[in-house]
Amino acid sequence: MTRKVMGIVMNGVTGRMGYRQHLVRSILAIREQGGLPLAGGETLWPEPILLGRDARKLKALADRHGLSEWTTSLPEALAHPQAEVYFDAQLTQVREPAIRAAIEAGKHIYTEKPTAEDLDAALGLARLARAAGVRNGAVQDKLFLPGLLKLRRLIDGGVLGRILSVRGEFGYWVFEGDWQPAQRPSWNYRAEDGGGMTLDMFPHWRYLLDNLVAPVRSVYAHTATHIPERVDEQGRAYQASADDAAYAVFELDGGVVAQINSSWTTRVDRDELVEFQIDGTEASAVAGLRNCRVQHRALTPKPVWNPDLAATERFRDQWQPIPDNGEFDNGFKAQWERFLADVVSGSDHPWDLFEGAKGVQLAELGLRSAAEGRRLEVPELRR
Repeated sequence: MTRKVMGIVMNGVTGRMGYRQHLVRSILAIREQGGLPLAGGETLWPEPILLGRDARKLKALADRHGLSEWTTSLPEALAHPQAEVYFDAQLTQVREPAIRAAIEAGKHIYTEKPTAEDLDAALGLARLARAAGVRNGAVQDKLFLPGLLKLRRLIDGGVLGRILSVRGEFGYWVFEGDWQPAQRPSWNYRAEDGGGMTLDMFPHWRYLLDNLVAPVRSVYAHTATHIPERVDEQGRAYQASADDAAYAVFELDGGVVAQINSSWTTRVDRDELVEFQIDGTEASAVAGLRNCRVQHRALTPKPVWNPDLAATERFRDQWQPIPDNGEFDNGFKAQWERFLADVVSGSDHPWDLFEGAKGVQLAELGLRSAAEGRRLEVPELRR
């Protein structure tokens, strides 16, 4: 068995997402399993080249995981003789120029979302990558999560019948940072640093709705900054200039209506931090990150509204759990493996920078809808 070494420039791995999900649980996990098996008996061995602004943090990460390649210089990283792929998990506002430089250096591109700060920039990156002939992909990890894979199984199997509506609830309480440290970085709440619930989560909702249910055709959104003042990592109070909650109604192809609430100012009273209920003519399903349950029309109870009597039915007990029927890997790792295999085979990655641009488009339209107080059509993007 032959081993193909592929250098991957990983920019932004000192951040929470870049480190935990992409470096440790994806690339290093692939190495721990002995590499990525490829068609023809070859094994791909990813070689991380760590990139960031803080040399001290980079060296500490490299030493912790037995890695030798790290630098604070983007040109130096891109010039590394083994570098074939550039990955970006930086702040959104510095992502575009780095990706442009990587494309111009002939590197394949894989990036966190949003792929750019606005639609024009996102489309510019997608078209630049296409013109350069490099493979490219945008992270769309939730498509690979166990609960959503089970939900896809139901939809693809026709179990739900004609889909009527989608309801989604996402979020949790993020501490303000005064009496308890915040569990999200302070830049998330500053619009000038690329923060905000809409820009963060609408790209997720776009690819989930498009891929699981039907393409999004319109959006009506209302945003809010419920907590106007927070405390940063240094204990300094600051004004929150970005939205910490977004409430949206999306119309999908076929008249399907999707309502999704996203909030960092809500306390959780559900089984998982995000849950989606899809109602169809034949059945309904509720899916979270890991679990999914279904209620078929033949098993649907017949509640009767009577506010004068206490409810005796345990409604959640009337749903049937969907079995795993297999092992599920980390969602980030699963897409990494698919992307790297596509790079080697020369195949176009299905979730490319154009798909990433769709998420930026929906976030941009959501913010505009909230500002103008009206429903907006979602134009089809031309590649």
